[in-house]
Amino acid sequence: MWKIALGFIVFAGLAMFIIMKGGDKLDMSGEKHGSEAIHAPEGASAPASAPASAPASAPVAASAASAS
Repeated sequence: MWKIALGFIVFAGLAMFIIMKGGDKLDMSGEKHGSEAIHAPEGASAPASAPASAPASAPVAASAASAS
C-alpha cells in the first residue's frame, strides 16, 4: 500500500514539474482536427499540395504532337 502512495506522489511531482516548466506553451485542450490543427508561421508560402497550374497530361500531349 505504501508503494502505491509513494508512486502517486512521485508521479504527481513529475507532472507538476513538467507543467511548471512548460508554462504558457503547453496546450492541454486535447486533439485538434481540421483547420485548427494547422500551425503555419506567418508569411509562409502556399502548401505543397496546392494544385499545379497545368494538368499533368499537358506535357505528354505537347510532346506527342511535336513528334508527329
